[in-house]
Amino acid sequence: MRRLTVVQLLPAMESGGVERSTLEIAQALVEAGHRAVVVSAGGRLVQRLQALGAEHVELDIGRKSLATFARVRPLRALLQREHADIVHVRSRLPAWVGVVALRGMDASVRPRLVSTVHGLNSPSRYSAVMTRGERVVCVSGTVRDYVLRHYPSTDPVKLRVIPRGIDPLAFPPAPVPDRDARAWAVDLHPALAGDGPLLLLPGRGTRLKGHADALELLARLRGDGVDARLWLPGAREAGRESYIAELEARARALAVADAVAFTPPTDRIARAYAASDLVLQLSRKPEAFGRTVVEALSCARPVLGWAHGGVGELLRELQPDGAIAPFDPDALHAGARALLARPAVSAGTMPALSDYTLRAMQRATLAVYAELID
Repeated sequence: MRRLTVVQLLPAMESGGVERSTLEIAQALVEAGHRAVVVSAGGRLVQRLQALGAEHVELDIGRKSLATFARVRPLRALLQREHADIVHVRSRLPAWVGVVALRGMDASVRPRLVSTVHGLNSPSRYSAVMTRGERVVCVSGTVRDYVLRHYPSTDPVKLRVIPRGIDPLAFPPAPVPDRDARAWAVDLHPALAGDGPLLLLPGRGTRLKGHADALELLARLRGDGVDARLWLPGAREAGRESYIAELEARARALAVADAVAFTPPTDRIARAYAASDLVLQLSRKPEAFGRTVVEALSCARPVLGWAHGGVGELLRELQPDGAIAPFDPDALHAGARALLARPAVSAGTMPALSDYTLRAMQRATLAVYAELID
């Protein structure tokens, strides 16, 4: 394939899954000898993007205002000037700006349009723009089904399921148990000290992540006489103080306050997985993909989660005994007891994750570009 110029459009380069995927595809493009350009309002990840050899053009195409459509002309000029081959849109408002910009270009120089549906957005004409791509990347089978159900006029032939991927080197299998990792966690958070199992639920400080369900599970396990502990990295966030206070009050009411650690996010999440005995994924709202599931399994840790959305899809495929009927506390309790009681598994007996690696995701995305260009 000849050298391509691929322009990715998104609101900003601050943090999050969309930004991470943008970086990962930019890296793959540069490594393959192509040109990677990202258009956004900027942010702390721009420097990292440029260190990969990609280019950034600052243009605020994600601000939720009609005035954002004043960026259509500058974007169209940019695409023409840079001789873009592919425009890849990852968010709804930038997608609308991109679609309008492309509409005003002569067909002989108009770039091909690719979109990625990263989330299960509320169905609407506004959200439907993400189905406008000549190829529409869905980050899971769950997303593909969601698109076809809510936008039935979408041609299924143009949909491509490309799961998000992890770097296995960043999530290496850990010994079971990993006493050094547990000692590290206890040193950071003394509430995690004990001889019993450590439950881990990584997630932002929002009610949607199911922290209350994890507290209820902890209380039931401890009521069984199991000296279980619970770590909630990411739950403690600036601006979420009232939510944490609510969770702390609930922990006290359940008599588990001394066995739980509500902490900020950790930048050593792989070691947190290694320190744990069971990883929880209890999002109350179905997610498009369940990256936590893949990361934990890569570290040789079992996962227990509500079987809906992308999490349920992954668990049913990779670890069926961890898939629990959503919001059934009795089933969750039984599932936790069963997983904690089963013999420790070795890394060699964990499910194969070859379809969920970073390289697999990068190769598949570049193959989509090649389809359109070839």
